Amino acid sequence: MYRGRLERDLATWVGKGLLTDEAADSLLKEYDTRPASFSLGNVLMILAAILLAAAILLVIASNWEQIPRLVRVGVILALIWAVHLGAAAMLARGAVAAASGLLVIGTLSFGGAISLVGQMYHLSGDEQTVMYLWFAIAAVSAVLFRSAVVTAVAGFLSWASFAVYLNDYDMRWMSFHPWVAPLMTVVIIALVRYTGADRARHLAYLLLVGWLAWLYTFDSDIRFAYAYAIVGMLVFVLVGLPISPLSRLARTAGAAPAFYAFLVAIIGLFFLHVEIDQGGHLIVLGVVTLASAILAIALQGRDNGAVRYLAYTVFAIELLYLGSVTVGSVLGTSGLFLCSGLFVAAVAWVVIRLERRFAVKAGEVSQ
Repeated sequence: MYRGRLERDLATWVGKGLLTDEAADSLLKEYDTRPASFSLGNVLMILAAILLAAAILLVIASNWEQIPRLVRVGVILALIWAVHLGAAAMLARGAVAAASGLLVIGTLSFGGAISLVGQMYHLSGDEQTVMYLWFAIAAVSAVLFRSAVVTAVAGFLSWASFAVYLNDYDMRWMSFHPWVAPLMTVVIIALVRYTGADRARHLAYLLLVGWLAWLYTFDSDIRFAYAYAIVGMLVFVLVGLPISPLSRLARTAGAAPAFYAFLVAIIGLFFLHVEIDQGGHLIVLGVVTLASAILAIALQGRDNGAVRYLAYTVFAIELLYLGSVTVGSVLGTSGLFLCSGLFVAAVAWVVIRLERRFAVKAGEVSQ
């Protein structure tokens, strides 16, 4: 998809005299020499590693009653050492896919080893502690091997750990455990920065968003909803404004920071809609929601497709919701849409003017 768009853009630039045919061909050939971001072989290798690790865990779960305890422990430890040493050897040879598969087997097998040792020797502890230790080992392995795949495994383990907590404690707040989820989010983001596992950053952001949603459902305090809406939009603006000191840092993480900040704000506005369902405050809340969607489109609509489509969806749903709740007649509904259309048209005119002015200034600077 991107190659086709790049080829069309190069043809356009050649037609305008901005590039020569030779330069366009060289750029296209350079792009073709880059390693593909998606490889079916790599995906199949990881799936095979997961299946092999699952087979190992099932064998461990069978308890191996006929095999002496020390032999069982020795076998599982030998397996963990073997796959990690094998991964190191594969990395030395440049076989990244094979090394990644071995690291996945080693990381998943370690969780089975913890369960096996605890089961055999009746060690005290609970499932939550096992998940913490498993996640910590995965994080260490990701650092030692600088593995993007193990970073993704650690991201899924953070989700599993949070799920175990919610299940074990019936979604109640218990001791320090609820704070572990945002701490794991920080660890995953740091691992993403170190290992280059860009897609795994979504696991961290989604865990944090899920944690915030659970925090509200746990207490149902409207102050949380206000905080999510205000802080989310504030972070979104700081990330989206080019003059903001956070903008340059956020750009290194791609479109994710702006999208998830806006998503948190929308979740806060949704919770406010749940709490405020009638009266004049609902109208004010609706206008604020529409304005938030327009602001999101103005700041990030051109360059961030995820924010753009989320803002479109929020804008459309909010208009329909206000029309169904606050307006009783067809004429009144058409009046609401008319006023909204005029307002959005005015905002669009202002944004277009600003974009043209910025484009002119950018051209003057480049000259």
